[in-house]
Amino acid sequence: MPQLPVIIRHGGPSNGRSADRKDTLNINFVDKRPTCETVAMIAVRGGVVTQATRVVAEEMAIAFSYGGSSHAVMMATPDDLVDFAIGFSLTEGLIAAASEIESIEIVRDVMGVDVQLSLVADVEEKLRARRRHMMGPVGCGLCGIESLEQAVRQTPSVASAPLTITPADIVTAVASLADRQVLNQATRAVHGAGFYVPGQGLAIVREDVGRHNALDKLCGAVIASDTAGASGAVTVTSRLSIEMIQKASILGSPVIIAISAPTAYAIRAADKAGMTLIAVARGYEFEIFTHAHRVIL
Repeated sequence: MPQLPVIIRHGGPSNGRSADRKDTLNINFVDKRPTCETVAMIAVRGGVVTQATRVVAEEMAIAFSYGGSSHAVMMATPDDLVDFAIGFSLTEGLIAAASEIESIEIVRDVMGVDVQLSLVADVEEKLRARRRHMMGPVGCGLCGIESLEQAVRQTPSVASAPLTITPADIVTAVASLADRQVLNQATRAVHGAGFYVPGQGLAIVREDVGRHNALDKLCGAVIASDTAGASGAVTVTSRLSIEMIQKASILGSPVIIAISAPTAYAIRAADKAGMTLIAVARGYEFEIFTHAHRVIL
């Protein structure tokens, strides 16, 4: 995929003056804010009280703005923000491909980070029209009827993807994800999402305090690497809710593997999308809920 112009800037909104640093970076760019810190605490173990320290995960307000207008703010791990921006934009239906993003500007501030995206003209205009449609009095506390439609949106079909996996692949995918979660090994407090390709192993791993964020980061990274989503299985350390199925299917992956259980809605969505849903994966024990033909037993 072509490189994106990425601008790193400190301070408030853009004023048109030169940035602190402006480079054309590949989209594996990583914001270098700390992802964890060591804090003092009192440990009580076995009836013994001691002064000790613990490494804890950092979280920060990350805002996404499009065309100068704020769209969403999430609490997230301040890392892999370009991947996050691309993945979020794709899985939320704001873009259809990474090529529709013209540039990404990361504005650091004491309150958090504003990730400002510039989209190609016709896509940006569609987003403006969508915002205008959503404006008006809303009594339900959501974003109008469109937010409900978005929550229950049609999950793209991955039924035609020919990917198959073995029990050994499932074991390797889950074990490899745990081994490569560097931040979680330090903090025991973050989710992981990985992209496992049979015959190659775990190709990409992303971490975040939020499970949806971790998957969005993974989606962005997979797209950025020019890897076909249909070539691998999404592997996550969390439970499977409907949003996780939606995001994986938008990526194009026909298999999702989780260490925890799925919701009923997630199972229905995966079944309708033609996705193989594997959950409660612990060693060689796992449960297949949908489209078991992809698992060679």
